[in-house]
Amino acid sequence: YNEDVEETYVEEDEVADVVNDDDDDDNGMRGAGSDDNNDDDGDHMMDDDDDDQGEGSESHREGEIMVEDDSVQGFFAHKEPVFSIDMHPKEQTLVASGGGDDCAYVWQTDSGETVGQLDKHDDSVSAVQFSSDGSLVASGGMDGKVNVYYTEGLSKCAVLEGPDEIQWINWHPKGNVLLAGANDASMWMWSLPNGDFMNVFNGHAAPVTCGRFTNSGRQIVSGSEDGSMIIWDPKTASIVRQYLPSDERFHKEGITALAISKDDQIILTGSMDSTAKLVHVNGSVLGSLENATESIEAVGLCSALPLAATGSVDGSLSIWDINTMRLRTTLQHDDSVTRLLWHEDSPMLTSVSMDCTVRTWDARTGDCVRVSNGHQEGIMDFALSRDGHTVVTASDDGCCLVFSQ
Repeated sequence: YNEDVEETYVEEDEVADVVNDDDDDDNGMRGAGSDDNNDDDGDHMMDDDDDDQGEGSESHREGEIMVEDDSVQGFFAHKEPVFSIDMHPKEQTLVASGGGDDCAYVWQTDSGETVGQLDKHDDSVSAVQFSSDGSLVASGGMDGKVNVYYTEGLSKCAVLEGPDEIQWINWHPKGNVLLAGANDASMWMWSLPNGDFMNVFNGHAAPVTCGRFTNSGRQIVSGSEDGSMIIWDPKTASIVRQYLPSDERFHKEGITALAISKDDQIILTGSMDSTAKLVHVNGSVLGSLENATESIEAVGLCSALPLAATGSVDGSLSIWDINTMRLRTTLQHDDSVTRLLWHEDSPMLTSVSMDCTVRTWDARTGDCVRVSNGHQEGIMDFALSRDGHTVVTASDDGCCLVFSQ
């Protein structure tokens, strides 16, 4: 790990060349945000009688159960578990969420009001994400479809089809190109807003569980249930480098999560084999991070210090020094860690868990600086504002909550 490595980014006008997009003039960027707010009639699942949606550390009564609620706002239109949530990159009071009710919504964190409901999928919505400039928003479903909308006005611009059940979606960091990983071991890439098919990526032998463009946008990294990780050339859909379970230094079971360093040189993977691997893009396996007793479900690399974090089904959240490959400290949730995010250019990180809590930690000291409660069931996903002061969560209880940090 080298903090001094110079970052290489693709300029906006080079995106088409990088991903082989010949329709650059049709990208049709549109301004983000919407003033079309519709009232949300969803009830707070934690308190049907309380119209004040969770200001201050109030306790809500449901039968004889008292639930501490630290949220400052909430969104309750989903009637089933919420699987995915994302925050607009610029207008950070705008959020998209999708879940097991086959629905995706765009809503406001300050009021909890619905901006718009996106077209219903034929199966659960597994992923939602705003484009890098915020002009578009997409929802991916287990029905194999990706619906894409202009954020302003929420008019539909494309329906993308081809893959099997969608596992995740990811936008190019510099342009309107969308990547999706599927249950059928493939990945698909399209150019928006026209919805033109660009490439299909075949190389894994099992569901593609995680993947994304690198920070420069010049390559794609994906991990699979078959235990392999592949670095791809997005122009040609060819394999640049792959890491396989047959390599004794690499994972022996499925990959569940991955993170990429800010300079795109280091990749961190988590696996069902209870280990995390730190690898260099040149093909070398730098080290194995081993202290969990169950599957690693969340990983992250700090952009401010040479630190890595791994979260496990056993509830542990471990902080590692990636220069020495040594464990610095092990923090603890009361149940499985489902996701973690480092704060931007900061040694702080936030994690969520099936223990229903949001926890923020100082990785330098190992101190838990905040615990936020409010959900009645496990938290599946969350998004963090750029300043680290706002967290929005998606939970198994069908609610999305907003917490101030």
